Amino acid sequence: MNPKVKSQRRQNIRYRIRRKISEGTAQKPRLSVFRSNSDIYVQLIDDAKGQTIAAASSKDKDIQAQKGTKADKSKLVGAAIARKASELGIKDITFDRGGYLYHGRVKSVADGAREGGLKF
Repeated sequence: MNPKVKSQRRQNIRYRIRRKISEGTAQKPRLSVFRSNSDIYVQLIDDAKGQTIAAASSKDKDIQAQKGTKADKSKLVGAAIARKASELGIKDITFDRGGYLYHGRVKSVADGAREGGLKF
């Protein structure tokens, strides 16, 4: 598949998802997921101010030191962002899968965040 076409398709899916979900606020921020081939990154975003409230990734030293598959590390990333959110007093979020299928590593992030106490 032509890379230009593939990236454009994902971009269109992202826009379609963003139209359907409500924008993140300080009380209910948006949990944005970015998945690369090797790592996964998540951010809690307040769209009203245009600020990132908290972030976590599989490149964090405590997560990178863990052994396991990429899906296992993704679950740890979800738990890490839930821990940071609870320190900030955030319990409810809006999940933005960023154009990726809700499967595999994206689902692992969501499961880890739910186990950490976040409600979608």
